[in-house]
Amino acid sequence: MKELYVSKKDDVISQAELESYIDQLLEQFPNPKKVLVIPPDYTRCYSMAGVITQILYKKLTPGAVVDVMPAVGTHMALSAEEKEKFFADVVPDDHILYHNWQTDTVSLGYVPKEVVEEISEGLYSTDIEVELNHNLVDGGYDLILSVGQVVPHEVVGIANYSKNIFVGVGGRQMINKSHMLSAICGMEKALGVRDTPARRVFDYAQEHYLKDLPLVYILTVTTVTESGEVSLRGLYYGDSRKPFEEAAALSQELNIIHVPRRVKKVVTYLDPEELKTTWVGNKGVYRTRMMIEDGGELLLLAPGIIAFGENDEMDAMTRKFGYKGRDYVLKLFNEGAFGNGIMSAAHLIQGSSDGRFTITYATDPTKMTKEEINSVGYEWMDINEAYKMYDPETLTDGFHTDANGEEFYFVKNPATGLWKVD
Repeated sequence: MKELYVSKKDDVISQAELESYIDQLLEQFPNPKKVLVIPPDYTRCYSMAGVITQILYKKLTPGAVVDVMPAVGTHMALSAEEKEKFFADVVPDDHILYHNWQTDTVSLGYVPKEVVEEISEGLYSTDIEVELNHNLVDGGYDLILSVGQVVPHEVVGIANYSKNIFVGVGGRQMINKSHMLSAICGMEKALGVRDTPARRVFDYAQEHYLKDLPLVYILTVTTVTESGEVSLRGLYYGDSRKPFEEAAALSQELNIIHVPRRVKKVVTYLDPEELKTTWVGNKGVYRTRMMIEDGGELLLLAPGIIAFGENDEMDAMTRKFGYKGRDYVLKLFNEGAFGNGIMSAAHLIQGSSDGRFTITYATDPTKMTKEEINSVGYEWMDINEAYKMYDPETLTDGFHTDANGEEFYFVKNPATGLWKVD
């Protein structure tokens, strides 16, 4: 197919340009009868994927039956409110499919143990089953469009591309083991890097198991203003790896913020509509940790937090084991404490600072109590008290000094980037 690579480092892609590019894509697939669109879930609300999904739905219907399956992975299903915000009234609810990572998958094969050992340099020895939502295999679709945002990511280094498939609509083993592989090999070595251990696993699975699917990737790179306005800076599509490589290069330029020195205190804000659990709220930990001084503090303003895990199983494991450090979690993991919940072990490793800095969650005590936050190894602050010192409505990204003369660095939206000191 004729692929597209549009990068606008100093400009934005307009709505008219976006629609024109999508027209050029769809012209290459005339008269499809049944189409599956796979956008991310609402935790990627700054991806422009919702807008693109709406455009695709309008242009493809009524000539084709179009289903939309958000790539929720292990995350919560989209609420009615989130569906409305993401897809407006364009996509009918009966054409929005829910992916259940525990029950809805079929097995395509395995990434062999020797391949995983080579990728991990001997640190992780296991085969990895490749599972996908069965609709991709037996749903009768003659075109599958995976829509996703390319942005720094704590597990795969840079999302999206095949991660949208193998994790977003994948099964337990791939989700569990790719996350553990990343945790064992070292998250900070992977953050913002294109070719990481988890990515190499996905590449192997893509090469060996997805060739027969009518799969096309539509990838975006975006930036977000202080007011929350999303700008589309890159658009790429195709059925090869090159669109991802081009998108990753732009994301590394636009979405990685190079801070001149390490900071004693970082304050970050977790949008209550987007981030409702520490499972996804810990993007505030992952994306800022590389600029925090040893002995420093990270304060997360988290008014929307209502749980630890995105599902009951992961929530229970987080409450049971807590964010108490790599060595503690690996010991439990090696003793078999996590059973089939390996991804929980990986998440708990990644959500700890290993004592390097303190992590404080400022929550609404009617939604998440001090006792609950403390029980998993974090410090706690009342969100109402935190707002008196740090008002996310008035603070801008960057260095500030508070009323006590203490310097801090504020991050308004940690999910949209990566902050690091070179």
